[in-house]
Amino acid sequence: MPNPLYDALFSSGRDSDRTFLVKADGETLRYRDFHALAARQANALVDAGLTPGDRLAVQVEKTPEALALYAACVMAGVVLLPLNTAYTLTELDYFISDSGARVVVCGPDMADGLQQRAGSGAVVLTLDAAGKGTLSERAERQPSTFSVVDRADDDLAALLYTSGTTGRSKGAMLSHANLLSNSRTLAELWHFDSSDVLLHALPIFHTHGLFVACNVTLMAKASMIFLPKFDLAAMLRLMPQASVLMGVPTFYTRLLADPRFNRELVSHMRLFVSGSAPLLAETHVEFEARTGHRILERYGMTETNMSVSNPYHGERRAGTVGFPLPDVDLLITDPETGAVLPNGQSGMIEVRGPNVFKGYWGMPEKTKAELRDNGFFITGDIGRIDEDGYVQIVGRAKDLIISGGLNIYPREIEALLDEQPAVLESAVIGVPHPDFGEAVLAFIVAKPGQEPDLAAISRTASENLARFKQPREFILLDELPRNTMGKVQKAALRASYKDRYSQ
Repeated sequence: MPNPLYDALFSSGRDSDRTFLVKADGETLRYRDFHALAARQANALVDAGLTPGDRLAVQVEKTPEALALYAACVMAGVVLLPLNTAYTLTELDYFISDSGARVVVCGPDMADGLQQRAGSGAVVLTLDAAGKGTLSERAERQPSTFSVVDRADDDLAALLYTSGTTGRSKGAMLSHANLLSNSRTLAELWHFDSSDVLLHALPIFHTHGLFVACNVTLMAKASMIFLPKFDLAAMLRLMPQASVLMGVPTFYTRLLADPRFNRELVSHMRLFVSGSAPLLAETHVEFEARTGHRILERYGMTETNMSVSNPYHGERRAGTVGFPLPDVDLLITDPETGAVLPNGQSGMIEVRGPNVFKGYWGMPEKTKAELRDNGFFITGDIGRIDEDGYVQIVGRAKDLIISGGLNIYPREIEALLDEQPAVLESAVIGVPHPDFGEAVLAFIVAKPGQEPDLAAISRTASENLARFKQPREFILLDELPRNTMGKVQKAALRASYKDRYSQ
């Protein structure tokens, strides 16, 4: 029996001398060297006690060794659980416990805290920003070949946690077939081939940076310039060596803010892709005027990877995310009845296809509520299809905030704020921000006769929430706006503070 992801993405690199990764300092890693590194890591994971189907939790800085862990998991049949490097120990506790991860790979600074909390007996290994640590020490003692484990299309390859506006975080189960279908479709749709060089500055704990950018590169046997993070100077310096950039809107606004980013610098580039958050129409216009290129915007979710894309050939229409992928069905439905709505009307976006996840880990009722019997996934996003078939994202059915391409769920922050001394209640919203798309604002109402210590509350938030979730401001209000039924009207708050960070 085959191993679908390994066969499609990694097997042909076993003996290839082609360049796979180029680091910011110019050091290169061939496909064959990457394969050998992953094989040693796969042996180390097995040595640490992992068996096919087990979960490996990974919270590390972006390095070639970190990326190789993905390939190692595929080889060993282990389910990869990548975690945002900004998560605190409190947040990690839940993910590790809920997933039942038997091995955790983390940065050295988190190792002691995780080891003390590893009441389930999870093995804790380290990997630092230089690719060194106890994982690498174990791997260096292992052979550079590995007997790849058989897997079926339906077997899990990854577990990615996403949240709802209420309740606990949900682990989206992604199979080999889910990830492989997207890799093949996008590589073909976006015309990737082995001559391409992707400028990669996205995080690899997120589906965009890992399962879109890396998988498409691997599928095409192309190369990547692998930056640890977005660095404007490095991006401008290295762009002449690349042919494709995948980014979030923040990338493009920051590039446009620098006069060195001009038509000459990008004359050899063939494709700019944006996703993870809406791209302003003004950014489209300014980018085309400056460079002669039109950004290709697409739409996806943790549960589906990519579902919709603007065309490679043809009009890339600002304010839209394009058309459903060739193997994806998309409907706009009435949120209340589920009835299909005609083009031009706004409603719930539902998608069906080989990219759609298998369900939520350990949450059969939540899975049943969001995955219909006919295979359509209820995304929670509101959209419409225009007269030419382009999909437009109108808004979000829930109060999800997207800042810098990362999802933030207000209920989690509000629960923390409501527990603080002198706080009667709170409300958290996102408001437009020119750089991050949205900024987090927290509103606090004091208990009668008391005065909350906002500085202390801010410190508590920084200790318990990842940096990207932390409110930019804490604002005291006499009361929260409510409707006649007593429900907090966040729309009124957003309207009042929508220009808070306007330029």
